[in-house]
Amino acid sequence: MKWLVSLVGAGLVMVTLRDLFHTLWHPTRHGGLSRLVMTALWRLARRFRARRRVVGLVGPLAMVTVVGMWAATVVLGWAIVYWPHMPGAFTFSPGSKAAQEPALLDSLYLSLVTVATLGLGDIAPGEAWLRLVSPLEALVGFALLTATVSWVLEIYPALTRRRVLAIRLALLRDSDPATQQIDCTAGALLLDSLATEVVRVRIDFTQYAEAYYFHDGEDHASLAAMVGYADALAQRGQAGRRPEVRLAGDLLAGALKDLAAILDQRFLHTGGTPTEVLAAYAADHGRSSAQP
Repeated sequence: MKWLVSLVGAGLVMVTLRDLFHTLWHPTRHGGLSRLVMTALWRLARRFRARRRVVGLVGPLAMVTVVGMWAATVVLGWAIVYWPHMPGAFTFSPGSKAAQEPALLDSLYLSLVTVATLGLGDIAPGEAWLRLVSPLEALVGFALLTATVSWVLEIYPALTRRRVLAIRLALLRDSDPATQQIDCTAGALLLDSLATEVVRVRIDFTQYAEAYYFHDGEDHASLAAMVGYADALAQRGQAGRRPEVRLAGDLLAGALKDLAAILDQRFLHTGGTPTEVLAAYAADHGRSSAQP
């Protein structure tokens, strides 16, 4: 029975590590529990759409919540591993009152100080297998800390790329170039560079799905608000006379179609056309898609 309880705790730890791996290191980043937490917080925040501060906190709060969930389940899982063997399989420092506490409380305490790599030493494993298992928890705690820092450092460059594209589209919308102005070599280069940036954002949504739940601020910095104008520019390019302009317009239209497919597949689930999906993306972020 003791080993069965310990296996339950080990299974909880493995589930957490699997979710961490799929959220941060898997190529497609299909996290299970973390995605559920982020989606739930996003839907809850949409009920407070009138309060922009609430929406703006969803992304950072979701990341903190997910990291807290990982840490709590790792601590709890290892505590369950220790619990059936407490206190007989452990040694206590002289004068320590830890052995007088409930076994579950001692297990949680030992798990917490181990995963935090504190190593206070007042409770130490006595049996050989526990001497091997306990340092593994410290390694997991160190890996969790490193993964959290890496996650933060990775997500914000992705947000910057998205906002740069949005601001660039906003500037283009304000200047409102006519079809004749786009129908030139410079126009072809412009459309081609926009297509490249859209592809980068599409990859960001694939590799950093949590970026979807970050609020971009004002309309001119929000891709959700500006992406409709990119579609309008693609149509102008496709209507151009010069072949290189038409090709660049086709590239931009294809990149937007691919972006819409990712958004619909992973977040929106509308089953609509690319234009409808991009409009749904704008609506989900409390925006109206920019049009020419």
